[in-house]
Amino acid sequence: MITLTVNGESHTLDIDPSTPLLYALRNQLQLHGAKYGCGLGQCGACTVIVGEEPVFSCLMPVAAIGERAVRTIEGLGTIEQPGKLQRAFINQQAAQCGYCIAGMVMRAQALLDRTPWPSDEEIRAHMEPNLCRCGTHMRILAAILEARGASNGNHS
Repeated sequence: MITLTVNGESHTLDIDPSTPLLYALRNQLQLHGAKYGCGLGQCGACTVIVGEEPVFSCLMPVAAIGERAVRTIEGLGTIEQPGKLQRAFINQQAAQCGYCIAGMVMRAQALLDRTPWPSDEEIRAHMEPNLCRCGTHMRILAAILEARGASNGNHS
């Protein structure tokens, strides 16, 4: 048995400890925001926050989570009440096909949680591991910049 705290709720799962977190989220907990992209930790579609760090959930076995909390896109807001970063992605029309967006949002959220006012260079470096095949990188960057302003006042 593995106990995971996901989006503030504790779940006890009867799964193999080597099961990737992505499969526990999608198959056992029915949280489908994190996507299976490559299964190799190279695209970032499966990115979630574990503790305070963005991780590729396709590579992380549930046994490695320990006591750390897991946050998924579902934990940031709802369709009716999107979180600040989600709202910024909507405002900037950052999604084209939408496949990578949950992972992008989660990686960006981890950065904004740690550094509420990151520089453009910090944002670009932090977001580099996640891929967008549609090419909406500039809109994604604009969304993060918008959320950065919303999260810590309006700095110039």
